[in-house]
Amino acid sequence: MKQATAFSATILPLLFAAASIAAAQHDQQSDQRDRSTHGQQSQPQQQTRPAQPEHRQPSGRPVQAQPRPQPTYGGAYHGGVQSNGPTYGGVHHSGVPQQRDQVRGGFVQSRAGSWKDEHQSWTQRGGYNGYRIPDARFRLYFGREHFFRIYGLPLYFVGGMPRFQYDGYWVTIVDPWPESWGPNWYESDDVYLDNTGDGYYLYDRNYPDYPIAVTVSF
Repeated sequence: MKQATAFSATILPLLFAAASIAAAQHDQQSDQRDRSTHGQQSQPQQQTRPAQPEHRQPSGRPVQAQPRPQPTYGGAYHGGVQSNGPTYGGVHHSGVPQQRDQVRGGFVQSRAGSWKDEHQSWTQRGGYNGYRIPDARFRLYFGREHFFRIYGLPLYFVGGMPRFQYDGYWVTIVDPWPESWGPNWYESDDVYLDNTGDGYYLYDRNYPDYPIAVTVSF
């Protein structure tokens, strides 16, 4: 009996100590797991931007981004450029083609009864007060070496007088055209714009001695 009592007195403290150590290790592991979980939750989640929907053409092909068109100056109508189609010079400023008879009727109205009596130079008109083309650009697209035809250019009539667009400028004929010119000169004849010092004039290469006063504007 004394041996059993001595054994119990020796074993029980050891078992109690082992249980205490195991409980402490378990608490330490639980505490580490809790800290790890809390650290993961405290990290901010990265926000992902939703992908932009891809625009597609009716054929199913992706639409390519088009470069922004750059503004052009003049270029479309400069000396020596011929028309690609028979518009008869009848393109209204709104872009609506006019009928050949309408254009012909407009030029009939601006024809002189007696050009020598009705023509006026810019000196006689008191001087030219319109827009003046820069010299560098004038040398590139104006003068007798840079001729063109009026037909096929944007054209309409102001107060019965023709106004057409050339090299990005609007040119308004303020003189009547001579009665000796052919009725369809604006279709068939090469013309050019020149400055004789007092202002701008339109010249027909078939009739170089008949300058017609014009104004230039944007």
